[in-house]
Amino acid sequence: MAWQPEKAPLQELAGYLKDALSGHDQNAQQYATMMLGQAKSSPETANYLAYILSNGPLLQELGLTSSDNILVRSSAAINLKNAIKAYGKAVAELDFAYIHTLVLSALQDSTAQVRNFAGSVISEILQRGGFLSWPDLLPELLALADNDQGGVSPEAQEGAMSAFAKICEDNKQSLDGEYNGQRPLAIIIPKLLKVTSSPNAKVRAFALASINAFIPQASPAVLGSLDAILEQLFRLANDPSDSVRRNVCRSFTHLVDVRPEKVRPHMSGLVDYFVLQQRSTDDPDLALDAAEFWLCVGENERLCPSLGPSLSKIVPVLLESMVYEEEDILRLEGDADDADQQDRIEDLKPYFASSKNPRSAVNGHHDTNGQNALSSLASQADEGLSDGEIDESDDGGSANLEERWNLRKCSAAALDVLASNFHGAVFQVTLPYLTQNLRHQDWPIREAAVLAIGAVADGCMDAVMPHLPDLVPYLLSLLNDQEPVIRLITCWALGRYSSWASHLENPNDRQRYFEPMMEGILNKMLDRNKRVQEAAASAFANLEEKATRRLTPYCGPIVRQFVQCFSQYKDRNMFILYDCVQTLAEHVGPALAQQEMIDTLMPAMLQRWSKVSDRSQEIFPLLECLSYVATALGDAFAPFAVGVFTRCIHIIHQSLEQFVMCVNNEALDKPSKDFVVTSLDLLSAIIQALQSQKSGELVQNSQPRFFDLLLFCMEDPSNDVRQSSYALLGDCAVNIFHHLQPFLPALIPVLIRQLDLDNIKVQDIENGFSVINNACWSCGEIAIREKTGMGPYVEQIYQHLLGIISNPEVPPSVNENAVIALGRLGVDCSETLAPHLCEFAKPFLRIIGPVEYTDEKAHALVGFNRTVERNPQAMEDCLVEYFRASAAYARHSNSVPDADLAGSFQRNLVGYRNLIPNFEPFLQQLPERDIEKLRGSFTL
Repeated sequence: MAWQPEKAPLQELAGYLKDALSGHDQNAQQYATMMLGQAKSSPETANYLAYILSNGPLLQELGLTSSDNILVRSSAAINLKNAIKAYGKAVAELDFAYIHTLVLSALQDSTAQVRNFAGSVISEILQRGGFLSWPDLLPELLALADNDQGGVSPEAQEGAMSAFAKICEDNKQSLDGEYNGQRPLAIIIPKLLKVTSSPNAKVRAFALASINAFIPQASPAVLGSLDAILEQLFRLANDPSDSVRRNVCRSFTHLVDVRPEKVRPHMSGLVDYFVLQQRSTDDPDLALDAAEFWLCVGENERLCPSLGPSLSKIVPVLLESMVYEEEDILRLEGDADDADQQDRIEDLKPYFASSKNPRSAVNGHHDTNGQNALSSLASQADEGLSDGEIDESDDGGSANLEERWNLRKCSAAALDVLASNFHGAVFQVTLPYLTQNLRHQDWPIREAAVLAIGAVADGCMDAVMPHLPDLVPYLLSLLNDQEPVIRLITCWALGRYSSWASHLENPNDRQRYFEPMMEGILNKMLDRNKRVQEAAASAFANLEEKATRRLTPYCGPIVRQFVQCFSQYKDRNMFILYDCVQTLAEHVGPALAQQEMIDTLMPAMLQRWSKVSDRSQEIFPLLECLSYVATALGDAFAPFAVGVFTRCIHIIHQSLEQFVMCVNNEALDKPSKDFVVTSLDLLSAIIQALQSQKSGELVQNSQPRFFDLLLFCMEDPSNDVRQSSYALLGDCAVNIFHHLQPFLPALIPVLIRQLDLDNIKVQDIENGFSVINNACWSCGEIAIREKTGMGPYVEQIYQHLLGIISNPEVPPSVNENAVIALGRLGVDCSETLAPHLCEFAKPFLRIIGPVEYTDEKAHALVGFNRTVERNPQAMEDCLVEYFRASAAYARHSNSVPDADLAGSFQRNLVGYRNLIPNFEPFLQQLPERDIEKLRGSFTL
């Protein structure tokens, strides 16, 4: 007999579901949430939840109003989904035969919200149990959506196809996998293409959205059907439904990324089509999807040139779309002076510690992935919500407005990308618009023109430059515009031209343009509107990045203004102020170490330091900022070091203790690892900044013991924590080795385990390599100082380093640090490494060749040469490469005057001259310039 609910528990559960989503009685809400949490422990609860979700009419017997009915059913769906998720691997305990039937019936409900929630539950069931646990589901959904036999209601068709779209979005990889020699997607794609011809517009839209889920991952089934997909896209291009055309736009945008050659023949017609769609003023979402096409094509090297002949069509529609929408204008108009108002908690954005660049023993710099200031906005685009879903993060306030990805931002980003590709041609089309609108009496038009002039800054600088003598003074005047939003966008636009202004060579030009620009932005950091303050601070940080050391003469007034900001800013803008301070410290460095600067800046920073609690998110940017300040001040940071160092130790210790408590009690919230990461990074900065004696005293007086804490951090499950830990370990080796040395027997075995590539998880491979990179670097720094004391560990370290340099998937920077560490091991442990020389010599020479000549490379080559000296016969397979490396050293010997290195090359080369019977013919295998260098530098 089928399961049936009992009325009393049903009524009780319905009451809890209602109260859990009702904000009228907080106590009732908390109690209901607690009771629902307890109910999840019973598998039968899932049956009740499924019953409530699917039986709207029967719930009327419980005395629920129509609105409460939908609320309770929605709450049941949410709790059912969470219950399925909570059961995890024990999900088989649930009565899925019963649940399947009821959830499928809910897909046919007359209420769109209920249908959407039912689709979410179905998707969750598949994610937990897999497709084989419900093999009939996908064919049944497609049959409902297709309605081949007729008789399926429009609501059921829409519910089935909506659920199918969710399943595709949530299970892309699974559907593209192979089961019993077949790929489900190969069957699904043709059926979806058929459904895109449904007479129901929502069904057509959901079917196309389902296909779109697989295009970005270039699924074989999709690629095999591209011609059919393109044919259907052109057929749907003029569909009367905005939702269908939105998905058509998305399809073409995806195809630009995965198969641009399929799009290229149609570009002329597509330009006209997307211009038309972007001008769809009735549907801003459709216009946004159309605008993203330009952004995507502009970033595609193969397709972008095809836009050149159509710039006169594309650029005007982008400029039109950069004006605020009417609804936004009403929110922004007359924005109040709110600098004295405290921030609301909801105004504070979550902050995450920035990832430190990996340590490097080579080249003296770090690789950075620079990105376009505007096109990077594209990464903020959200996926959109299905009908009936609510975006709980959008409070509709103006504070949220500037952070939302929208048509205006996308159009500005697209204009920026086109300007970077077509330069003056874009400015030629833009100039009439600017001339007409920069001084427009309506502020939204004026604001959009300023946005445009900032958007073309990077790409059209040569074309804009003749206009800057008139443009910059006008922009400076707009800093005093009565509309805060004009002052805001002007700060941003001026920041975009700060590179030009800061690099003016003529002192008169700098005085005329750069200094007023810097002063204007700096003054706006104390605007009476908080959003203008934020924009000005961000623009000034950008100016600091561009001007770098050229700001040194202006440090005094800059620091004084920062101090004023520390006294006036509320919590939200304090975060960007920290960025301004740390960027200044990064680029002017020792200029901040003057006593006058220290006496001005540090009291303000330490006053804020004393106000921020150890568990506040503000501690992250504050610790990061102090890391840069400590580095800039060097030993002058000593008067502040004890308190800062002690607090960092306390934060790390407290976070580790809380983490252990959470491991033993899952009900507790785990502390953010950023508390540990930022504290470790600041400890590294202090240890590097101070004289070794002072750093050593800080470490020696630490409670709990410094290296005990570091050992825990080196074994932390978080990659970010371990990355910072091994950076700190290496910094200790460089600066306070005497204090580190007694703890090496405990630390080195942990370090060795970290060198194992098998520790890297596929889903976090980039961060995993960063950890290994720092572990390799710290290993080399320890080895060069511990000397023969590394003997007991050499064999294990060698095996891991060999695994790294022999793996083609390892990034070059990690390989370089690995060979440096391996070479440095050989300086004092060459006898242990010599028997392995034939294994690692060839990859060693290949990897170390391009590395810039530094002391670290010199150490590594000395260690390698000493190993060669002990086993010269092992070099037989790569002797020519060794002689070429010797010649390369000879060409750079002046940059690294190392007598040990020169002598080791000399001994080995002479030794080979005596070993090789036909030495002259052997030398002829080298390029002539190498032969000449070897003869001139060594006695050959």
